[in-house]
Amino acid sequence: MAQVTVSIDGKQYRMACDEGQEEHLIDLAERFDRYVSHLKDSFGEIGDQRLTVMAGIMVMDELSELQKRVKGMETEVQTLRKTRDEALTKADKNDTVLTSALGALAQRMEDLATSLAVNKA
Repeated sequence: MAQVTVSIDGKQYRMACDEGQEEHLIDLAERFDRYVSHLKDSFGEIGDQRLTVMAGIMVMDELSELQKRVKGMETEVQTLRKTRDEALTKADKNDTVLTSALGALAQRMEDLATSLAVNKA
């Protein structure tokens, strides 16, 4: 288990993470620190705990909005897949009908050619 030290609101926190995840954890802490700094700039010194709670709520609000967008995109992808599948099924049916019609036309042409050949003879 790896350990990193992150800084949030000027305070150092030692944290554990899986090997190879150090940079990711540092990035997350830096992003969270930006939320805390933004709130501190907006509201001043209102207490560490309150700043942390407010920043956590902001992060959760952003996460909630992103989850809604993902759900909407998943629904859209599902609709597009259904439309694509219906179009492919229709195209397959059209191909079958066309192939059948062309086969029947070819057979009629062969029958006509045979009939003309018999009448010439």
